[in-house]
Amino acid sequence: MGQSKAPKPFSSYMKPNKVYKAEVVTVVPPKGFNQYLDKVEASAKKDPAWFKEYSDKSKPGVPLPYHQKLGLTKKEYQEYRKMWKAREYQTLQKVEVKLEQAGDEWRVLVSGAGAKISLLKFDPKKGTIKSPNGEMKRIEDIDAEAETIFGAWKGAEWKFLEETGLGSTKENFAIGRSGDGKHGMLLYRLLDKTSKGRVLFDQSMVIRFALK
Repeated sequence: MGQSKAPKPFSSYMKPNKVYKAEVVTVVPPKGFNQYLDKVEASAKKDPAWFKEYSDKSKPGVPLPYHQKLGLTKKEYQEYRKMWKAREYQTLQKVEVKLEQAGDEWRVLVSGAGAKISLLKFDPKKGTIKSPNGEMKRIEDIDAEAETIFGAWKGAEWKFLEETGLGSTKENFAIGRSGDGKHGMLLYRLLDKTSKGRVLFDQSMVIRFALK
């Protein structure tokens, strides 16, 4: 079968058969950040009901707005926000990524620690992704703000969710581009829980690859 043009949304972020140098990364805040985080967590334990309600009402993915019940003074909160903005990416492993056609489907091949992503196959006709766990369906696109953990970025996301009497399996995959346009982004997560909420397996991965 001849090479076909890569389907959207993948074609918006990667060129077919091009090998991209990439990194499995994590986000690390500056030294000393945890002292503020520990205070917030201690405060949350004192009044978990209030903390849950306050968190649910706040914008997801970004630091909570100031409140005296967070356990921080206004000065400490300002320093907490300042340090959060100074967080940096830390490389865990260097890998390579490549978009390639697999019959009528497409997949992103990832070496090393990201090999599990290589098992996912995108069906252009249905717009879904086939996973060993089941069919991942397209959900709302990502439009993350600068203060979210991975910074500003936009992309497409798919999700698989299966719930039974024994527990649940949740799988997510996303591909996108950083706000400055310099990096492509791959995000993957697989979470298995029992019916009582105990985590059996939790794997998450963030991969960045240079676009320029």
